[in-house]
Amino acid sequence: MQIDHVAIVVQDLDEALQFYGQSLGLTVAERLELPEEGVEIAFLPLGDAEIELLRPLEAQNSIGRYLTKRGEGIHHLCLRVADIEATVAQLEEAGARLAGSIRQRENGTRYVFVHPKSTHGVLLELYQPPEA
Repeated sequence: MQIDHVAIVVQDLDEALQFYGQSLGLTVAERLELPEEGVEIAFLPLGDAEIELLRPLEAQNSIGRYLTKRGEGIHHLCLRVADIEATVAQLEEAGARLAGSIRQRENGTRYVFVHPKSTHGVLLELYQPPEA
């Protein structure tokens, strides 16, 4: 298990990329719009992990509501796991509560969120890349 990415919610993705890209010198590895999830995302590799910048596509979705309520900032921490089912089973056995079910992106990455009430206030995402 290792950190895959730290997700940061932003109001303006282009403006955020000016800071993270131009000011810090990070390179955008991928930028995509995911209408089914209601976000535009940019991934910026940083060592073995990434910074994920999230911009909500609409104010009414979960990321949009988060931005309205809390403002810009860290949204979640993502851990890469080798076996998402085994990790979820281990967490559920320990009493953790999931925020939804395991989903899959087009590229084969499987992911699920663990509710902040189970993780001492941090929204935790578990990621299983297709090669895992």
